[in-house]
Amino acid sequence: MLTSYFVGYKFMINFSKKILLLSERALKLCQDRFCVFEKVCGSLSLKVLDSFRENKVGSHHFYSSSGYGYGDYENRRVLNSLVANLFGAEDALVSTLFASGTHALKVALWAVSRPGDTIASVTGSPYETLHPAIFGSNVGSLRDFGIDFFVIDFETDDFLKALHQKKPRTVYIQRSKGYTFRKSLSVKDIGYFVSQIRKNCKDCIIIVDNCYGEFVENTEPCTSGADLIVGSLIKNPGGGVAPCGAYIAGKKNLVDLCAQQLTAPGLGASVGCSHSLKELFAGIFYAPSAVREALKTATFASCLFGLMGHEITPGYSEERADTVQVIKFQGSENQSREAVIKFCSAIQAFSPVDSFSSPEPAPLPGYGSTEILMASGGFISGSSIELSADAPMRNPYAVWLQGGTNFAYSKIAIMKSAESVMELSSEF
Repeated sequence: MLTSYFVGYKFMINFSKKILLLSERALKLCQDRFCVFEKVCGSLSLKVLDSFRENKVGSHHFYSSSGYGYGDYENRRVLNSLVANLFGAEDALVSTLFASGTHALKVALWAVSRPGDTIASVTGSPYETLHPAIFGSNVGSLRDFGIDFFVIDFETDDFLKALHQKKPRTVYIQRSKGYTFRKSLSVKDIGYFVSQIRKNCKDCIIIVDNCYGEFVENTEPCTSGADLIVGSLIKNPGGGVAPCGAYIAGKKNLVDLCAQQLTAPGLGASVGCSHSLKELFAGIFYAPSAVREALKTATFASCLFGLMGHEITPGYSEERADTVQVIKFQGSENQSREAVIKFCSAIQAFSPVDSFSSPEPAPLPGYGSTEILMASGGFISGSSIELSADAPMRNPYAVWLQGGTNFAYSKIAIMKSAESVMELSSEF
Protein backbone atom coordinates (compact mmCIF):
# COMPACT_ATOMS: atom_id res chain seq x y z
CA MET A 1 0.00 0.00 0.00
CA LEU A 2 1.40 3.37 -1.00
CA THR A 3 0.81 6.55 0.95
CA SER A 4 0.92 9.87 -0.88
CA TYR A 5 3.80 11.92 0.52
CA PHE A 6 4.04 14.81 -1.88
CA VAL A 7 1.62 15.92 -4.56
CA GLY A 8 2.60 18.58 -7.12
CA TYR A 9 0.78 20.09 -10.06
CA LYS A 10 1.92 17.34 -12.35
CA PHE A 11 3.86 14.72 -10.49
CA MET A 12 3.13 12.54 -7.49
CA ILE A 13 5.89 11.02 -5.37
CA ASN A 14 4.68 8.10 -3.30
CA PHE A 15 6.26 6.22 -0.43
CA SER A 16 5.33 2.94 1.17
CA LYS A 17 3.86 3.11 4.62
CA LYS A 18 6.83 1.13 5.91
CA ILE A 19 9.40 3.67 4.73
CA LEU A 20 7.32 6.59 6.00
CA LEU A 21 7.16 5.09 9.50
CA LEU A 22 10.84 4.17 9.48
CA SER A 23 11.82 7.65 8.28
CA GLU A 24 9.70 9.30 10.96
CA ARG A 25 11.48 7.19 13.56
CA ALA A 26 14.88 8.11 12.10
CA LEU A 27 14.05 11.82 12.14
CA LYS A 28 13.16 11.68 15.83
CA LEU A 29 16.40 9.90 16.64
CA CYS A 30 18.41 12.51 14.73
CA GLN A 31 17.06 15.61 16.47
CA ASP A 32 19.85 15.93 19.03
CA ARG A 33 22.49 15.87 16.31
CA PHE A 34 20.49 18.33 14.21
CA CYS A 35 20.55 20.76 17.14
CA VAL A 36 24.34 20.49 17.27
CA PHE A 37 24.57 21.28 13.55
CA GLU A 38 22.35 24.35 14.03
CA LYS A 39 24.62 25.68 16.78
CA VAL A 40 27.78 25.22 14.72
CA CYS A 41 26.11 26.82 11.70
CA GLY A 42 25.06 29.80 13.81
CA SER A 43 28.57 30.25 15.18
CA LEU A 44 30.19 29.93 11.77
CA SER A 45 27.66 32.29 10.18
CA LEU A 46 28.70 35.00 12.63
CA LYS A 47 32.34 34.28 11.83
CA VAL A 48 31.75 34.47 8.08
CA LEU A 49 29.74 37.70 8.31
CA ASP A 50 32.40 39.25 10.54
CA SER A 51 35.06 38.31 8.01
CA PHE A 52 33.10 39.84 5.11
CA ARG A 53 32.71 43.05 7.08
CA GLU A 54 36.32 43.07 8.29
CA ASN A 55 37.60 42.67 4.73
CA LYS A 56 35.21 45.37 3.50
CA VAL A 57 33.85 43.20 0.70
CA GLY A 58 32.04 45.41 -1.83
CA SER A 59 30.17 44.86 -5.06
CA HIS A 60 33.21 46.23 -6.91
CA HIS A 61 35.11 43.09 -5.84
CA PHE A 62 32.84 40.89 -7.94
CA TYR A 63 34.02 42.02 -11.38
CA SER A 64 35.80 39.41 -13.48
CA SER A 65 38.69 40.05 -15.84
CA SER A 66 40.37 38.75 -18.97
CA GLY A 67 43.86 38.12 -20.23
CA TYR A 68 46.46 38.15 -17.50
CA GLY A 69 44.01 39.16 -14.80
CA TYR A 70 45.98 42.18 -13.62
CA GLY A 71 42.73 44.13 -13.38
CA ASP A 72 41.18 41.99 -10.69
CA TYR A 73 44.26 41.53 -8.49
CA GLU A 74 42.71 43.56 -5.67
CA ASN A 75 39.48 41.55 -5.89
CA ARG A 76 41.39 38.27 -5.67
CA ARG A 77 43.48 39.65 -2.81
CA VAL A 78 40.33 40.42 -0.80
CA LEU A 79 38.93 36.94 -1.52
CA ASN A 80 42.20 35.33 -0.41
CA SER A 81 42.25 37.44 2.75
CA LEU A 82 38.65 36.48 3.52
CA VAL A 83 39.38 32.75 3.26
CA ALA A 84 42.63 33.03 5.21
CA ASN A 85 40.78 34.81 8.00
CA LEU A 86 38.05 32.16 8.14
CA PHE A 87 40.51 29.25 8.16
CA GLY A 88 42.90 30.72 10.72
CA ALA A 89 45.68 30.95 8.12
CA GLU A 90 48.30 33.58 7.35
CA ASP A 91 47.39 33.63 3.67
CA ALA A 92 45.29 31.83 1.09
CA LEU A 93 45.22 31.17 -2.63
CA VAL A 94 41.65 30.85 -3.97
CA SER A 95 41.40 30.40 -7.69
CA THR A 96 39.24 29.15 -10.53
CA LEU A 97 42.51 28.18 -12.26
CA PHE A 98 42.51 25.06 -10.11
CA ALA A 99 40.76 22.37 -12.15
CA SER A 100 39.88 20.36 -9.03
CA GLY A 101 40.84 19.59 -5.47
CA THR A 102 43.25 16.97 -6.83
CA HIS A 103 44.92 19.68 -8.93
CA ALA A 104 45.30 21.93 -5.88
CA LEU A 105 46.81 19.05 -3.86
CA LYS A 106 49.23 18.33 -6.70
CA VAL A 107 50.24 22.01 -6.79
CA ALA A 108 50.83 22.07 -3.02
CA LEU A 109 52.91 18.87 -3.00
CA TRP A 110 55.06 20.00 -5.95
CA ALA A 111 55.49 23.50 -4.51
CA VAL A 112 57.11 22.31 -1.28
CA SER A 113 59.04 19.33 -2.68
CA ARG A 114 62.43 19.03 -4.35
CA PRO A 115 64.17 16.04 -5.98
CA GLY A 116 65.41 13.64 -3.32
CA ASP A 117 62.77 14.68 -0.77
CA THR A 118 60.55 12.24 1.08
CA ILE A 119 56.81 12.68 1.70
CA ALA A 120 54.97 10.56 4.26
CA SER A 121 51.22 9.97 4.23
CA VAL A 122 50.25 9.03 7.79
CA THR A 123 46.58 8.37 7.00
CA GLY A 124 47.05 5.50 4.58
CA SER A 125 46.90 5.66 0.82
CA PRO A 126 45.57 9.00 -0.55
CA TYR A 127 42.51 9.32 -2.79
CA GLU A 128 42.74 7.24 -5.97
CA THR A 129 42.74 10.38 -8.12
CA LEU A 130 46.13 11.37 -6.66
CA HIS A 131 47.82 8.03 -7.36
CA PRO A 132 48.93 8.83 -10.95
CA ALA A 133 50.36 12.17 -9.79
CA ILE A 134 52.33 10.44 -7.03
CA PHE A 135 53.25 7.00 -8.34
CA GLY A 136 52.80 7.27 -12.14
CA SER A 137 55.58 6.62 -14.63
CA ASN A 138 56.59 9.13 -17.31
CA VAL A 139 53.68 11.46 -16.54
CA GLY A 140 55.55 14.05 -14.49
CA SER A 141 54.69 12.36 -11.19
CA LEU A 142 56.51 12.78 -7.89
CA ARG A 143 58.24 9.47 -8.60
CA ASP A 144 59.48 10.79 -11.96
CA PHE A 145 61.16 13.67 -10.14
CA GLY A 146 62.87 11.40 -7.61
CA ILE A 147 60.56 12.27 -4.73
CA ASP A 148 59.81 9.34 -2.46
CA PHE A 149 56.25 8.98 -1.19
CA PHE A 150 55.60 6.35 1.43
CA VAL A 151 52.36 5.37 3.10
CA ILE A 152 51.73 4.69 6.78
CA ASP A 153 48.44 3.37 8.10
CA PHE A 154 47.97 5.19 11.40
CA GLU A 155 45.40 2.61 12.52
CA THR A 156 47.79 -0.34 12.26
CA ASP A 157 51.36 0.92 11.81
CA ASP A 158 53.74 2.56 14.26
CA PHE A 159 53.74 5.84 12.39
CA LEU A 160 56.00 7.61 14.89
CA LYS A 161 58.68 4.94 14.44
CA ALA A 162 58.34 5.17 10.65
CA LEU A 163 58.63 8.96 10.73
CA HIS A 164 61.71 8.77 12.93
CA GLN A 165 63.37 6.37 10.47
CA LYS A 166 62.42 8.15 7.23
CA LYS A 167 62.71 11.78 8.38
CA PRO A 168 60.34 13.10 5.68
CA ARG A 169 60.44 16.70 4.51
CA THR A 170 56.65 16.73 4.19
CA VAL A 171 53.86 14.88 6.02
CA TYR A 172 50.51 14.44 4.31
CA ILE A 173 47.24 14.02 6.24
CA GLN A 174 43.93 13.20 4.56
CA ARG A 175 41.04 14.36 6.71
CA SER A 176 38.26 12.38 5.02
CA LYS A 177 38.22 8.61 4.68
CA GLY A 178 38.32 8.22 0.89
CA TYR A 179 37.13 4.80 -0.26
CA THR A 180 37.90 3.24 3.12
CA PHE A 181 35.90 2.58 6.26
CA ARG A 182 38.20 4.36 8.68
CA LYS A 183 37.15 7.24 10.88
CA SER A 184 37.42 10.70 9.32
CA LEU A 185 39.61 13.06 11.31
CA SER A 186 38.33 15.96 13.37
CA VAL A 187 40.36 19.12 13.89
CA LYS A 188 41.22 17.78 17.34
CA ASP A 189 42.43 14.49 15.82
CA ILE A 190 44.59 16.41 13.36
CA GLY A 191 45.97 18.49 16.23
CA TYR A 192 47.05 15.27 17.96
CA PHE A 193 48.78 14.06 14.80
CA VAL A 194 50.55 17.39 14.40
CA SER A 195 51.83 17.35 17.98
CA GLN A 196 53.15 13.80 17.59
CA ILE A 197 54.69 14.49 14.19
CA ARG A 198 56.52 17.56 15.49
CA LYS A 199 58.22 15.38 18.12
CA ASN A 200 59.90 13.37 15.37
CA CYS A 201 60.00 15.81 12.45
CA LYS A 202 60.19 19.24 14.02
CA ASP A 203 60.73 21.19 10.80
CA CYS A 204 58.69 19.12 8.38
CA ILE A 205 55.85 20.66 6.38
CA ILE A 206 52.41 19.29 7.28
CA ILE A 207 49.81 19.39 4.52
CA VAL A 208 46.17 18.50 5.19
CA ASP A 209 43.75 17.44 2.49
CA ASN A 210 40.77 19.23 4.01
CA CYS A 211 38.16 18.15 1.44
CA TYR A 212 34.67 17.48 2.87
CA GLY A 213 35.70 18.86 6.27
CA GLU A 214 35.35 22.63 5.87
CA PHE A 215 32.72 24.34 8.06
CA VAL A 216 31.83 21.08 9.81
CA GLU A 217 33.46 22.36 13.02
CA ASN A 218 34.09 25.79 14.43
CA THR A 219 37.81 25.67 13.57
CA GLU A 220 39.99 24.38 10.73
CA PRO A 221 43.29 22.44 10.78
CA CYS A 222 45.49 25.55 10.46
CA THR A 223 44.51 26.40 14.04
CA SER A 224 45.83 22.96 15.08
CA GLY A 225 49.25 23.50 13.54
CA ALA A 226 48.86 22.40 9.91
CA ASP A 227 51.16 24.35 7.59
CA LEU A 228 48.90 24.08 4.55
CA ILE A 229 45.31 22.98 4.03
CA VAL A 230 43.81 22.26 0.63
CA GLY A 231 40.25 21.81 -0.60
CA SER A 232 37.85 22.03 -3.53
CA LEU A 233 35.32 24.82 -4.05
CA ILE A 234 32.72 22.42 -5.49
CA LYS A 235 32.70 20.77 -2.11
CA ASN A 236 31.92 22.44 1.24
CA PRO A 237 33.44 25.93 0.92
CA GLY A 238 31.72 26.65 -2.40
CA GLY A 239 28.30 26.40 -0.77
CA GLY A 240 26.77 24.86 -3.89
CA VAL A 241 27.29 28.20 -5.68
CA ALA A 242 30.94 28.23 -6.78
CA PRO A 243 31.13 26.66 -10.27
CA CYS A 244 34.73 25.44 -10.04
CA GLY A 245 38.07 26.05 -8.37
CA ALA A 246 39.90 25.22 -5.17
CA TYR A 247 41.91 26.84 -2.39
CA ILE A 248 45.20 26.46 -0.57
CA ALA A 249 45.59 28.18 2.81
CA GLY A 250 48.28 28.28 5.46
CA LYS A 251 51.66 29.84 6.11
CA LYS A 252 52.33 32.83 3.90
CA ASN A 253 55.70 31.69 2.52
CA LEU A 254 54.27 28.28 1.57
CA VAL A 255 51.14 29.74 0.00
CA ASP A 256 53.42 31.96 -2.09
CA LEU A 257 55.35 28.88 -3.26
CA CYS A 258 52.02 27.33 -4.28
CA ALA A 259 51.10 30.46 -6.26
CA GLN A 260 54.46 30.30 -8.10
CA GLN A 261 53.74 26.64 -8.91
CA LEU A 262 50.18 27.35 -10.09
CA THR A 263 51.19 30.06 -12.57
CA ALA A 264 54.95 30.51 -13.02
CA PRO A 265 57.94 31.53 -10.87
CA GLY A 266 58.07 35.29 -10.71
CA LEU A 267 54.36 35.66 -11.49
CA GLY A 268 52.68 33.84 -8.62
CA ALA A 269 49.37 35.32 -7.49
CA SER A 270 49.85 38.48 -9.56
CA VAL A 271 48.26 36.87 -12.62
CA GLY A 272 45.32 34.61 -13.35
CA CYS A 273 42.07 36.11 -14.53
CA SER A 274 38.81 35.20 -12.78
CA HIS A 275 35.38 34.71 -14.28
CA SER A 276 33.30 33.82 -11.22
CA LEU A 277 34.40 36.02 -8.33
CA LYS A 278 30.84 36.87 -7.32
CA GLU A 279 29.99 33.15 -7.14
CA LEU A 280 33.12 32.42 -5.10
CA PHE A 281 32.29 35.13 -2.56
CA ALA A 282 28.64 34.03 -2.44
CA GLY A 283 29.60 30.37 -2.07
CA ILE A 284 31.70 31.09 0.99
CA PHE A 285 28.88 33.17 2.46
CA TYR A 286 26.36 30.32 2.04
CA ALA A 287 28.79 27.54 3.00
CA PRO A 288 27.88 27.22 6.71
CA SER A 289 24.19 26.62 5.95
CA ALA A 290 24.95 24.35 2.98
CA VAL A 291 27.22 22.22 5.16
CA ARG A 292 24.59 22.11 7.92
CA GLU A 293 22.08 20.71 5.41
CA ALA A 294 24.63 18.17 4.16
CA LEU A 295 25.33 17.03 7.72
CA LYS A 296 21.62 16.59 8.36
CA THR A 297 21.34 14.57 5.15
CA ALA A 298 24.25 12.30 6.10
CA THR A 299 22.95 11.80 9.63
CA PHE A 300 19.43 10.98 8.46
CA ALA A 301 20.80 8.48 5.92
CA SER A 302 23.01 6.92 8.58
CA CYS A 303 20.09 6.46 10.95
CA LEU A 304 17.62 5.22 8.33
CA PHE A 305 19.94 2.63 6.80
CA GLY A 306 21.17 1.62 10.25
CA LEU A 307 17.58 0.89 11.25
CA MET A 308 17.33 -1.25 8.11
CA GLY A 309 20.25 -3.37 9.35
CA HIS A 310 23.06 -2.12 7.13
CA GLU A 311 26.55 -1.19 8.35
CA ILE A 312 27.03 2.55 8.55
CA THR A 313 30.07 4.76 9.16
CA PRO A 314 29.78 7.00 11.11
CA GLY A 315 26.75 6.17 13.24
CA TYR A 316 23.99 8.75 13.35
CA SER A 317 24.73 9.74 16.95
CA GLU A 318 28.50 10.06 16.48
CA GLU A 319 30.34 13.34 16.12
CA ARG A 320 31.17 14.15 12.50
CA ALA A 321 34.40 15.38 10.99
CA ASP A 322 33.17 15.61 7.39
CA THR A 323 30.06 15.43 5.24
CA VAL A 324 30.63 11.87 3.99
CA GLN A 325 28.41 8.94 4.95
CA VAL A 326 29.38 5.35 4.17
CA ILE A 327 26.72 2.67 3.86
CA LYS A 328 27.95 -0.91 3.54
CA PHE A 329 25.14 -3.19 2.42
CA GLN A 330 24.49 -6.51 4.12
CA GLY A 331 23.74 -9.72 2.26
CA SER A 332 25.48 -11.88 -0.32
CA GLU A 333 27.96 -10.36 -2.75
CA ASN A 334 25.33 -10.29 -5.51
CA GLN A 335 22.72 -8.76 -3.21
CA SER A 336 25.13 -6.09 -1.98
CA ARG A 337 26.18 -5.24 -5.51
CA GLU A 338 22.54 -4.92 -6.57
CA ALA A 339 21.86 -2.74 -3.51
CA VAL A 340 24.63 -0.34 -4.57
CA ILE A 341 23.10 -0.03 -8.03
CA LYS A 342 19.59 0.43 -6.62
CA PHE A 343 20.79 3.09 -4.17
CA CYS A 344 22.71 5.17 -6.72
CA SER A 345 19.95 4.85 -9.32
CA ALA A 346 17.40 6.21 -6.84
CA ILE A 347 19.65 9.12 -5.85
CA GLN A 348 19.98 10.00 -9.53
CA ALA A 349 16.26 9.55 -10.26
CA PHE A 350 15.27 11.92 -7.45
CA SER A 351 17.83 14.62 -8.22
CA PRO A 352 16.83 17.90 -9.90
CA VAL A 353 19.16 17.52 -12.88
CA ASP A 354 19.45 14.48 -15.19
CA SER A 355 16.85 12.57 -13.18
CA PHE A 356 16.01 10.69 -16.39
CA SER A 357 19.53 9.24 -16.57
CA SER A 358 20.55 5.85 -15.27
CA PRO A 359 24.05 5.68 -13.75
CA GLU A 360 26.25 2.89 -15.07
CA PRO A 361 29.54 1.55 -13.67
CA ALA A 362 32.42 2.85 -15.76
CA PRO A 363 36.14 3.66 -15.55
CA LEU A 364 36.82 7.27 -14.56
CA PRO A 365 40.02 9.28 -15.03
CA GLY A 366 42.27 8.92 -11.99
CA TYR A 367 40.54 5.85 -10.54
CA GLY A 368 42.64 3.18 -12.19
CA SER A 369 40.97 0.03 -13.50
CA THR A 370 38.17 -0.05 -10.90
CA GLU A 371 34.78 0.83 -12.33
CA ILE A 372 32.96 3.56 -10.42
CA LEU A 373 29.21 3.97 -10.13
CA MET A 374 28.40 7.64 -9.64
CA ALA A 375 25.09 9.41 -9.08
CA SER A 376 25.25 13.18 -9.37
CA GLY A 377 22.25 15.22 -10.37
CA GLY A 378 23.28 18.68 -9.21
CA PHE A 379 23.57 22.07 -10.84
CA ILE A 380 27.39 22.02 -10.77
CA SER A 381 28.90 19.07 -12.62
CA GLY A 382 30.65 16.79 -10.15
CA SER A 383 29.68 18.91 -7.15
CA SER A 384 29.77 16.90 -3.94
CA ILE A 385 28.27 19.52 -1.67
CA GLU A 386 25.15 18.90 -3.70
CA LEU A 387 23.65 15.47 -3.06
CA SER A 388 25.68 12.76 -4.74
CA ALA A 389 26.80 9.18 -4.22
CA ASP A 390 29.55 7.05 -5.64
CA ALA A 391 30.79 3.53 -5.20
CA PRO A 392 33.74 1.49 -6.47
CA MET A 393 32.27 -1.68 -7.94
CA ARG A 394 34.23 -4.12 -5.85
CA ASN A 395 33.70 -6.24 -2.76
CA PRO A 396 32.77 -5.26 -0.05
CA TYR A 397 30.04 -3.27 -1.76
CA ALA A 398 29.29 0.12 -0.19
CA VAL A 399 28.30 3.62 -1.22
CA TRP A 400 29.89 6.90 -0.22
CA LEU A 401 27.14 9.49 0.12
CA GLN A 402 27.94 13.18 0.37
CA GLY A 403 26.34 16.59 0.13
CA GLY A 404 22.78 17.83 0.12
CA THR A 405 22.46 21.63 0.20
CA ASN A 406 18.75 21.37 1.03
CA PHE A 407 17.69 18.71 3.51
CA ALA A 408 14.01 18.77 2.48
CA TYR A 409 14.95 17.75 -1.07
CA SER A 410 17.71 15.38 0.03
CA LYS A 411 15.43 13.56 2.44
CA ILE A 412 13.14 12.61 -0.45
CA ALA A 413 16.04 11.10 -2.40
CA ILE A 414 17.34 9.24 0.66
CA MET A 415 13.91 7.81 1.42
CA LYS A 416 13.48 6.66 -2.18
CA SER A 417 16.92 5.06 -2.19
CA ALA A 418 16.07 3.24 1.05
CA GLU A 419 12.77 2.09 -0.42
CA SER A 420 14.53 0.89 -3.55
CA VAL A 421 17.04 -1.14 -1.51
CA MET A 422 14.19 -2.53 0.60
CA GLU A 423 12.56 -3.93 -2.52
CA LEU A 424 15.43 -6.39 -2.79
CA SER A 425 14.28 -8.03 0.43
CA SER A 426 11.59 -10.68 0.35
CA GLU A 427 10.15 -9.10 3.48
CA PHE A 428 9.20 -5.88 1.68
